[in-house]
Amino acid sequence: MKIVLITGASSGIGEATALRLAEQGHRVVLGARRVERLDVLADKIRAAGGLVDTARLDVTDRADVAAFVDGAAARHGRVDVLVGNAGVMPLSRLDSGHVDEWDRMIDVNVRGLLHGIAASLPHFQRQRGGHFVTVASIGAHEVAPTAAVYCATKYAAWAVTEGLRQEVDPSIRVTTVSPGVVESELADTITEPGARELMRTYRANTIPASAIADAIAYAIGQPAGVDVNELIIRPARQR
Repeated sequence: MKIVLITGASSGIGEATALRLAEQGHRVVLGARRVERLDVLADKIRAAGGLVDTARLDVTDRADVAAFVDGAAARHGRVDVLVGNAGVMPLSRLDSGHVDEWDRMIDVNVRGLLHGIAASLPHFQRQRGGHFVTVASIGAHEVAPTAAVYCATKYAAWAVTEGLRQEVDPSIRVTTVSPGVVESELADTITEPGARELMRTYRANTIPASAIADAIAYAIGQPAGVDVNELIIRPARQR
């Protein structure tokens, strides 16, 4: 059994990953801002015999992330995996000037990831073992209209995670998972009408969040000497 921390766990990929890993016998420690959603998810996991803790978590708050990780380590004696999944995607054209939304994406998608690394890495180094899993995006590999800032944050997430992989001791594994179009609530945060319409067309073909959860479970489940560096998972029709 591993102690697996998941950020952004209240819906989508985070929720699906929590269900899958708990089903496999791991203890999942779930963090998100929407505690009422976490409570419903935790009840579902416990009803199926799984082990789960929950905490309100704002990944943009460095102290909040540190408390989330340190608290899990204090309760369970160690932390084995951090799934950095929290993310937002309010797409818009650059000439729309939605600066507040750009700032929010940078804060959640980049700073939130860095806060998780900063909080978890000392524990992994002390244990001489651990696993970082970053949920990036196909947007870490390509750019589309209305997605410039979002893709920039995901390129950054990819770069930070790849740099981390190269820097840490081999006892610490590092994986980037880059989903394509997945059934999720991410598109609900788009306020610009043109971007919302483009995303409706773009999301004509999707895969369930459980497909990404399966990929994360695969990476975590490999023997200690096997490091799955990156996985790209997208609908067969997404070209």
